[in-house]
Amino acid sequence: MTTLLLVRHGLTAMTGPVLAGWTPGVHLSEPGRAQAEALAARLAPLSLDAIVSSPLERCQETARAILAGRDGLEIASDDRFGECGYGEWTGRPLKELAEEPLWRVVQQHPSAAVFPGGESLAGVQRRAVAAVRHWNAKLGDEAVYLVCSHGDVIKAIVADAMGAHLDQFQRITADPASLTVIRYTALRPFVLRVNDVGGGVENLLPPPAPAEGSAGEDGGENFTGSDAAVGGGAGTT
Repeated sequence: MTTLLLVRHGLTAMTGPVLAGWTPGVHLSEPGRAQAEALAARLAPLSLDAIVSSPLERCQETARAILAGRDGLEIASDDRFGECGYGEWTGRPLKELAEEPLWRVVQQHPSAAVFPGGESLAGVQRRAVAAVRHWNAKLGDEAVYLVCSHGDVIKAIVADAMGAHLDQFQRITADPASLTVIRYTALRPFVLRVNDVGGGVENLLPPPAPAEGSAGEDGGENFTGSDAAVGGGAGTT
């Protein structure tokens, strides 16, 4: 049984309001570094056979926090765990993107979503799942390893493990610095944890009520209250 620990990177200044995508130079914010260190402390008792990361800085920095004190391990970068290629959507505010016709497709029929000048969500799932299978085979049946990646990538991997169609992946949440665990056996995967952020209950609080005059469920300014944020959003941290 190969055990995969999926970690989403910690918070950055862009997490939530802006779709960072593959924007270079996006580093963990001070709260994000604190999240990464807290997660590293939680995982310290667990022996890891490998740490794999998206090449983007925010994931590398989160992975380095987990690596600290683990002699003999290095971080292996794998582009297949990199963020979705959002193309022309990269760097744009989510408030603005919620007005695009494609937004509703991403929410309701993500298997058909292709970002202008970028990737399809189906393509992201194919490459990410292929990477998981590669590392499972490389590390072996008894391995426990960690992958640091991005919200939509993690959600796509979880959907595959649950045998759910990609159109259901928006029902899954992966908050910043959250832990998701999947155990792969010869017959099927078992999803052990999803969006585990530790002992606190902050991420269980309901989202804020729509501001007066906001578009609410029509996908306008208050889109975060009803729809899943592209890129995973900032959670409630």
